[in-house]
Amino acid sequence: MAFFGWIAGTEEPPETWDLRRTGWDLCRGVNGCRAECRHVLVCDTRPITAQDRHALAEADRPAWRLIMLGVEEPAERAQLLSLGIAEALSADTGLRELHARAERVADMFGMLPRWRDIGGLTLDLFHRDARLGSRWLGLHPREFSLLWRLSDDPGERVTRKQLLTDVWRLDHEPETNSVEVHVSRLRSKLALAGYEALVETAPEGGYRLAEDRPLMFQHKTPKADSLDRYLREINWAEEDAS
Repeated sequence: MAFFGWIAGTEEPPETWDLRRTGWDLCRGVNGCRAECRHVLVCDTRPITAQDRHALAEADRPAWRLIMLGVEEPAERAQLLSLGIAEALSADTGLRELHARAERVADMFGMLPRWRDIGGLTLDLFHRDARLGSRWLGLHPREFSLLWRLSDDPGERVTRKQLLTDVWRLDHEPETNSVEVHVSRLRSKLALAGYEALVETAPEGGYRLAEDRPLMFQHKTPKADSLDRYLREINWAEEDAS
């Protein structure tokens, strides 16, 4: 089942843009938040200003999940696409075309796994950081790469040599303790989020993600991300969408 979200001043999409008519299911977010929604978000931008459209694109950047409808000027569509939205379309776009474009965007999510969940933590490959709800942990790119590599096979040991090959891109043992230093820094940042025991030192050497533990891996209610916060600020009652 393919899911889409609807962002507009109305609760329901009009028939001409209602993807449910072509077999999709409508997601209204988790507790009203879009932070955890990893699918196409169809947005009727006719009631809002060009400035609001650009700010909306920035708020979700670089998620590549927004399909903006009601963008009439070609120059503006080009600008919005350059900001990273999935599609910028005019208001005369029909359901058949919207369905085809939405399918293409949905396929992109399948080609590259942007997100991974570790209990209440979300690893974001585009941002190269992890967040707990709306709070980013501020991981260094190599710290993130370490955590991402360990999450390839949760609970499985990854040797120091494997980390040097996969994260550092080295085929030899350096005369430094860089792996240990980065693991220590990663653990410190995880501890601030309450995940101090997430990265374990394996008895045989190397590291692994901890086995499932109810308190560590319990699902946490998502908090609003930057897109959610901005959506609450938009004045959907604007009449001029130019």
